[in-house]
Amino acid sequence: MIVLGIESSCDETGVALYAAEGGLLAHALYSQVELHARFGGVVPELASRDHVRKLLPLIDQVIDSSGINKADISGVAYTAGPGLVGALLVGATTGRSLAWTWGVPAVAVHHMEGHLLAPMLEADPPEFPFLALLVSGGHTLLVSVAGVGDYQVLGDSVDDAVGEAFDKTASLLGLSYPGGPALAALAVKGDPARYRFPRPMTDRPGLDFSFSGLKTFALNTWRDSAQTDTERADIARAFEDAVVDTMVIKCRRALQQTGLSTLVIAGGVGANVRLRERLGELMSAQGGRVCYPRPEFCTDNGAMIAYAGYRRLQAGQHEGLSIKAIPRWSLEDLQAV
Repeated sequence: MIVLGIESSCDETGVALYAAEGGLLAHALYSQVELHARFGGVVPELASRDHVRKLLPLIDQVIDSSGINKADISGVAYTAGPGLVGALLVGATTGRSLAWTWGVPAVAVHHMEGHLLAPMLEADPPEFPFLALLVSGGHTLLVSVAGVGDYQVLGDSVDDAVGEAFDKTASLLGLSYPGGPALAALAVKGDPARYRFPRPMTDRPGLDFSFSGLKTFALNTWRDSAQTDTERADIARAFEDAVVDTMVIKCRRALQQTGLSTLVIAGGVGANVRLRERLGELMSAQGGRVCYPRPEFCTDNGAMIAYAGYRRLQAGQHEGLSIKAIPRWSLEDLQAV
């Protein structure tokens, strides 16, 4: 079985081919960062139009570079949600139409399931069950994972997701878009002892997250400072330390609550170096294991969608002729396979 995966949920167009024998055959990604940078964030209509322009050429590029023929493809997987509805519809209509043209099944993939399963593309993948911390631009989730599709959400963001908080804090500090990587790079230069920001929602029971107040705390600290480059770096460091500490505390609680010994970190913020270091220390101290996808598969990509689609097609799941796009979609609504 060879599956074509299509990702178009937001501002990156991703395409990949995954084979039952041979694994990942080829993948390509087109980022819209330059397109949206002038606006300081993603403009949904522009994102949709750019997916229209880039998706078919990327599909041809991936098929050509893989060395296979279109006739060898036995299924198509596309991101159906959550995400921007216009962007999702581009991938969904293209994927479903190609599957109908080629006479192969199509399957709608949950974007966050793609992230959750991305570590399975590595040479030494995690084994079920495990705890997953899914941290991306729009989501911050702690999930107990018993198997593919068998998910229990233990904690969620009640306001800003961690990626949004990074981007918004970077913007208020005058950093370039995308803000998360820029803030993390600046934080390396900051003095960790200069400021201490609160660790939100860690002084009470529970596994939910809240980062909007932390963003406001950073704004007020910046306004009250001399607003020098040194102050900017120190505030970036204090913000990053607070976010990382908060996620470490919540992961420790979730591991104790579930009794699990494997932790998976996925999503764009999962590429953060300090977060990886701290969670690695946590799992080492507890005698457990932490698993990440490679950095290029932390951000949105077609490889994770191709793999997730492969697992569902392999189990016999497929869509009808209707085109499915679900902007809001809970992981717990998925069918276990």
